[in-house]
Amino acid sequence: MSPTVYVGTTIPSYYFDARPSIAADIERTRVWWDVERFHYECFISGVVLDELSEGSYPAKSDALRLVSELPILANQQEIAELAKIYQLRKVMPRPPVRDALHVAAASYYRMEYMLTWNCQHVANANKMKHLQTINFALGYPLPRICTPNMLTLPEE
Repeated sequence: MSPTVYVGTTIPSYYFDARPSIAADIERTRVWWDVERFHYECFISGVVLDELSEGSYPAKSDALRLVSELPILANQQEIAELAKIYQLRKVMPRPPVRDALHVAAASYYRMEYMLTWNCQHVANANKMKHLQTINFALGYPLPRICTPNMLTLPEE
């Protein structure tokens, strides 16, 4: 069985981004998606679809189409409860609750990895230590939260 990956909203967003300041991250995202993704079993949540559907931006339909074939994890009450605990313990910002919901969904469904470019609120070593403590106390594993730069295929 392939390792499981929760794909956060920033991945399809970066895939179609054109900002020169993050050109290397955009390129890495595209390589991961187009080549390496097939070595993993990838999932999204309804929160990803909600975020990609909001507002008006040039690549909106492209970003939604990119993730359209990924399985969507069912929303469970336990996910909302876990996200609320993250916020009450001041590990995740509030509002909005979405960053907390991404981590909670990936944890609840026992994903091995959570892929994101959100290094401020999610892929942050200081936050991961606190999230791991909370999850351990509640009986949930914490996925390895990483960027595409960190989730590379092993050399053969």
